[in-house]
Amino acid sequence: MATEPPRLAPPAAGRPEGGRGRCAGGEAEEAAAQPAFGASPDPTAAPAAGGRRRGLNGCVPLSHQVAGHMYGKDKGGILQHPDGTVLKQLQPPPRGPREQEFYNKVYDSDCCDSILLELREYLPKYFGVWSPPTAPNDTYLKLEDVTRKFNKPCIMDVKIGQKSYDPYASAEKIQQQVSKYPLMEEIGFLVLGMRVYHVSSDSYETQNQHYGRSLTKETVKDGISKFFHNGYCLRKDAIAASIRKIEKILKWFEGQQQLNFYASSLLFVYEGLCQATTVRLSDVTLAEKRGVPKGLLSGGDILEYNNNIHVINSTENGKIEASVSKGLSKFYALHKKSYSKRHHSQLSLKVENLEQDNMWKSSTCITQEHLNGNVIPQLEKVFCHMPTEIKESANVEVRMIDFAHVFPSNTKDEGYIYGLKNLITVLQNILDN
Repeated sequence: MATEPPRLAPPAAGRPEGGRGRCAGGEAEEAAAQPAFGASPDPTAAPAAGGRRRGLNGCVPLSHQVAGHMYGKDKGGILQHPDGTVLKQLQPPPRGPREQEFYNKVYDSDCCDSILLELREYLPKYFGVWSPPTAPNDTYLKLEDVTRKFNKPCIMDVKIGQKSYDPYASAEKIQQQVSKYPLMEEIGFLVLGMRVYHVSSDSYETQNQHYGRSLTKETVKDGISKFFHNGYCLRKDAIAASIRKIEKILKWFEGQQQLNFYASSLLFVYEGLCQATTVRLSDVTLAEKRGVPKGLLSGGDILEYNNNIHVINSTENGKIEASVSKGLSKFYALHKKSYSKRHHSQLSLKVENLEQDNMWKSSTCITQEHLNGNVIPQLEKVFCHMPTEIKESANVEVRMIDFAHVFPSNTKDEGYIYGLKNLITVLQNILDN
């Protein structure tokens, strides 16, 4: 696979230029035809918003890249094309041609190999190669940006496998790679970087490769769980969805003996704007700061949600009940309702699991002593820690990326399989605990 294949022709000219500053995983053709919300201005006009400098022919450095060669810092780099695709600069031979050949083989229009056809499900879509008219000798792989459909994408790049060097690596290269993370063979994966959206501060926290290399067998679980914590709570829905995605990839690897992958990664993306934590609860916070009685909004307001999450008044027992149902698809809104001015001696949150029998198998009651007068964090925790089976399916992508070290084989890729299984175990432990 190391021989350089015939170069693909660039995608057809005349594609409408458009799209938004941060792309995500829809069809590239659709992205080009329909500029999405927050579309970037004409790339031929002024510099990009936020001070990002324009690259080649209207392309800009990929704003949400978490690992790999950075444009402007390294020899290679990743750009974002105005049509919403990602441009990965071809690496020097033999790595670059090898990766291009891999994509060409998997996405060959005449491909009838069921193994490769299924593999497409786990890769970014591939749209051939692209070269800027002003630099025709520079070649870029044109790929889907799998974050395009996300509003606040949380992204993590995890290198998979027991070896980050291929069978043809020199002794010097092997030593170099092993020294970077000696635990690779034992753990089977390495966090290369992450970018996590924190709801509370409306900002991102980022970690680079040094963070991943600092993780040990004892700390890797907490290190990974950091990616799924949004500042309020642990996104168990995203963890569960990620496990299901990895299990599908694992099944593919256990059923194929054609290819072995080295120094390849899984790219995780989930929606950071969790609807369960985007409740506009500012009025409650203000009410607490102004000394309004605990649990009571100023003006007699209480919380009511459009998606069947309600905080209602129970005049009979003097309690406020929070009942949560399956519908988590709409945003929250505040409405005014009459509220008894009776001073409540106890505040409880009762969370109900509306299953087929419309009954909760279990409930959680939190007294005012446990709340310490702060309803908001407890509501957040309740919403985020609902049983995963009743949640709206989390918006999660897990894709394989980076294929400069993929080689033909006649055996299973045991190193990659080992890494996937260990990663699933770690995620499952996070979920269970």
